[in-house]
Amino acid sequence: MRIRRATAATLVGLLLLALVSASAATLTLQNPAAVASPTEAGQVSTIPGWRIASTASAAQGGELISSPGYDDRRWTSVPARSTVLGGLISAGKYPDLGYSTNLADKVDKQDFTVPWWYREEFTADKTPGTRTTLRLTSGVIPSAEVWVNGTRVAGQDTVAGAYPAHDFDVTDLLRAGTNAVAIKVFPADPDKQLVISFLDWSKPAPDNDMGVWRDVRLVRTGSVALSGARVLTDLAVPALDSADLTVKAEVSNLTGAPVDTEVSGSVGPMTFSKQVRLKAHETATVAFDPLHLADPKVWWPYQMGDQPLYHLDLTAKVGGASSDRASTDFGIREVQSSLNSAGFRQFTVNGKPFLVRGAGWASDLFLRYDPQRLTDQLSHAKDLGLNTIRLEGKGENDELFQFADRAGLMVLSGWECCTHWQNNDADKWSPQDHAVARASAETEGMRLRNHPSMLGFYIGSDQSPPPVIEKEYLDGLAKSDWQLPVMPSISSYGGELTGPSGHKGLGPYWWVPPNYWYGDQKGGAFGFEGENGPGPAIPDLESLKKMLSPAELDSLWQNPDAVQFHLSSSEHFDRLGPYLDALGARYGKPTGLEDFVLKSQLANYEANRAQFEAYGRNQSKAVNPSGGVIYWMLNNAWPTLYWHLFDYEMAPSGSYFGAKTALKQLHVQYSYDDRSIALVNKGLDEAPNLTVQATVFALDGTVLSDQNLTDLRARADGTTKIGAVPTPEGLSTTYFVRLLLHDADGNPVDRNVYWLSTKPDTYDTADSKRWWDSPQTGYADLTGLQQLGPAQVGATAASTVQDGTVHTTTTLTNSGGTVAFFLRATVTRGEGGPEIAPSTWSDDYVTLWPGESITLTADYRQAQLGATTPTVRLTGVNLPAQYVPAPIK
Repeated sequence: MRIRRATAATLVGLLLLALVSASAATLTLQNPAAVASPTEAGQVSTIPGWRIASTASAAQGGELISSPGYDDRRWTSVPARSTVLGGLISAGKYPDLGYSTNLADKVDKQDFTVPWWYREEFTADKTPGTRTTLRLTSGVIPSAEVWVNGTRVAGQDTVAGAYPAHDFDVTDLLRAGTNAVAIKVFPADPDKQLVISFLDWSKPAPDNDMGVWRDVRLVRTGSVALSGARVLTDLAVPALDSADLTVKAEVSNLTGAPVDTEVSGSVGPMTFSKQVRLKAHETATVAFDPLHLADPKVWWPYQMGDQPLYHLDLTAKVGGASSDRASTDFGIREVQSSLNSAGFRQFTVNGKPFLVRGAGWASDLFLRYDPQRLTDQLSHAKDLGLNTIRLEGKGENDELFQFADRAGLMVLSGWECCTHWQNNDADKWSPQDHAVARASAETEGMRLRNHPSMLGFYIGSDQSPPPVIEKEYLDGLAKSDWQLPVMPSISSYGGELTGPSGHKGLGPYWWVPPNYWYGDQKGGAFGFEGENGPGPAIPDLESLKKMLSPAELDSLWQNPDAVQFHLSSSEHFDRLGPYLDALGARYGKPTGLEDFVLKSQLANYEANRAQFEAYGRNQSKAVNPSGGVIYWMLNNAWPTLYWHLFDYEMAPSGSYFGAKTALKQLHVQYSYDDRSIALVNKGLDEAPNLTVQATVFALDGTVLSDQNLTDLRARADGTTKIGAVPTPEGLSTTYFVRLLLHDADGNPVDRNVYWLSTKPDTYDTADSKRWWDSPQTGYADLTGLQQLGPAQVGATAASTVQDGTVHTTTTLTNSGGTVAFFLRATVTRGEGGPEIAPSTWSDDYVTLWPGESITLTADYRQAQLGATTPTVRLTGVNLPAQYVPAPIK
């Protein structure tokens, strides 16, 4: 059975489309390219696309608009999952809304102050004994009327909220031949409705994301339907040598008479069945006796083990004939969380401590669905070495969780902050709001609970909900048989029913220097932090030119107090002032746009590396260890200058590679507070017989200290301090520390270079009103980097292709007499051509001393090359740009 949408392909072999109920009837949609042949057991059809129109132009009522044959030829065709504005963008109705101020200048918000219609036609035959359900897999933003063949099926009193799913039996409304469905979507207001908003993450979507944002399906069954197939897993921890599986599902009688049904199923070779008697129109939960599984294949986060999945199949039969089927994939693993002695949250997976190294996920601003982009962004998350992504609202489509299941990425989900969701006065919610809240939790719980990638759910964000609403969320999750941790908020606010949050509280969100993360103030690397980061993350020049006009590019680096359109709408995050002050004081005032961009990569690299390294180092502390951190953020909803590890073009730059360095599986690192050297091991096995060479260099390359630490052991899933970097005499104001890690055979395992100053960064943590940062009061002096002599670097490159992926290998050798600092390699489409993005690199922004060599590798899709020859562009702080052909062999 296949989802009926021409563009809903599997995500590069990693995504498995969710299969839902099916039956033995013919049901096809009008678009022939999207129609799959009926299967023997039945069919589920996803509406492959819509035609939309504003009620300002389509002023007729739903009775006429939802009638077959209504003339909608002048309406706009949009994809299946489309907010109104997202659909109009897909149809080419607007220019590039990511460039300059187009989002404000080219879109009239008044267009979205009236309802809009979504409409599609389909064909069906009337097979006796079958039923057809119109299924909204999620809510409509913000609310809707639903019409089929001239009849109003549901109104705003029923279809409300972004998340609650709805099933409508439309069997009696269908006719043989052509049928029509129409959905009238109303204007959205995030401050008054439980919908979706992007808060201070970017400029808001002018339509407030009103529309049909997830799939609408037509489900054909017999008299009995199945839904909510799920498996409750009970894994023996810590032995992991057995598991008990409890299979449950809802079974519904869609007729007006009692019915007997046999529900049977299988998990691998294990089979089971049960007889169920249902009253007229009754829905009951069927639960099977636990299945005992010896030696289960246990699912692990990717850095800890493999990701095996099991498959559940269920069938409901009436009178010996199949009436419906349901299936789901699931994994066997055990997730727990608790509070340590200091009151902070810590997670375990399969009985092993799990330090959350995560980042916040941003859906597309217009909630557009792009399978390739989704795959690319999640692939970047794993390439970075992150083990968790956090969703604050938005929920994302099923394909994200299917990818995470197969990739071994954990996911923290939950509701968003600062809008109607975070209303601490329950009396300000309408009765419908309370019903939507409970239904939202139940729908999301049912949708997510089988995914082994799920780590937990936040029922609040910046604040915990009041007890009445808290109970509604908990009741909804309980209805879904939710087995995972539920947290009241990502801040220090606890819940009356869920208890303490175990989180530290908010911030920082704006620029702080690298040594900040090693302090004991609010943002220090101890306890559990649900979101924080150093704020501005300036993309490389090529990406900047795609989002900013020439005048905006000039203002970017010259006007610290200028409000930047591609920063936040919040007054705290709408200008670069403190960041530009620090950049100029630490590295020297930028002399032009390119110099500003280069110095920004230096600042972003060192700040992001330090944040993840500090949490990694402190995970094994005896007192108040770190339990996890969510970097704010992973990606952007729209092109912005802040809060990301890779920019909207998915081009990795300083932020990306600083974090990637810190997140290596086996890593040697320097500590900004006590100059200690630490080995951080993310695997479950101890790593013995290691050697670390720690070298201190003056700015001119003179070796001031060199030590070899031998016979080292990196403890499993933890941190081992192995010594300290000395402070030798003769240090230049700016100097380097290089750490090299080798295994027992002398093979390089890790390489880490720091640029440091004898003058420390200082900051003020006393101003409690500035929750978003800690103002810097003194600056490290790294201006000596501007005095490095010219570097000489030899480079060779070549490429190979396998299964549509190009693998480019580049070898760099410092053939001169000075350090070659912060070398950046990118693959371009021919000499001088644009950068190929996305691409994944083994490493980048590397530093080489005279005589040193390093080999870097990059992978990217062959289709991105077009007819050009891959070329490596090489730059550095003290190396002019040079191009190296990398022909495909």
